[in-house]
Amino acid sequence: MLSKSKNEGRFQVSVHSLDELVPKHHLVRKIENAIDFSFIYDLVRDKY
Repeated sequence: MLSKSKNEGRFQVSVHSLDELVPKHHLVRKIENAIDFSFIYDLVRDKY
């Protein structure tokens, strides 16, 4: 027989920023520092 049990406290939420998840010396950080991607916002403005 299946029964429902109360699992209080089972659901947890964690909040992380991308800055925390990408290591300091990762290639993505080097690319971000070398290239100005701000032009992309104008190109995709009508997609939002």
